[in-house]
Amino acid sequence: MESLRTISRAALLASTLAVAGAPVVAHPHIFIDAGVTLVFDEAGKLGAVRIVWAYDDLFSLFVLEDQGLDPDFDGILTETEVARLSGFDMNWDAEFEGDSYLLLGEAALPLSRPLEWDATYGEGRVVSTHLRALETRVAIGAEPLILQIYDPTYYTSYEINLPVRLENAPDGCSAQVYVPEPGAASAQLRAALEEFSGSFDPFLEVGFPAVGALFSHEVRVTCAP
Repeated sequence: MESLRTISRAALLASTLAVAGAPVVAHPHIFIDAGVTLVFDEAGKLGAVRIVWAYDDLFSLFVLEDQGLDPDFDGILTETEVARLSGFDMNWDAEFEGDSYLLLGEAALPLSRPLEWDATYGEGRVVSTHLRALETRVAIGAEPLILQIYDPTYYTSYEINLPVRLENAPDGCSAQVYVPEPGAASAQLRAALEEFSGSFDPFLEVGFPAVGALFSHEVRVTCAP
């Protein structure tokens, strides 16, 4: 999935810069509904996060065609086809951070590479899941733990609108989802891309601004003492 994003990012900027006199804009090409389960251990510390990605209908169709699945177009995959689908998006490049970022206060908490992945297909959409373990388990208090989900390039748009769960969490823990104000985020996006319009080479991808964080949805978790 990372290589697809890399190729398409260049094409995206090439097309926007080719429009004479038009302001530089960008928009996502893949849309994902995300869900999150935060997994606590027996000591009440956060040990892992389980991420759900539900791909949009169009990209799901592309995935099936790319994998050679559902050749009869009945919308139902056999057990063998489901097994082939699992892990299709888990072959991450070394620099890809999984579009998930965990923070405690301002400190970044490193996450493992994807584990225990799976994928299903139904109602026209591919849904994949994977687990990412914390390198060091942490206790959560009044200072919020923040899980951000976004693509820095904004080629993929994530919205956390699937269930957010706390698994085995201590009493007094709660989670809330925060979304950016769309008007303000769009204005910042336009300003960032216009700043780079004169110097950015869309084919060499030199200086591409990391604008995706402007649209980041996030889960904030707090636990009462």
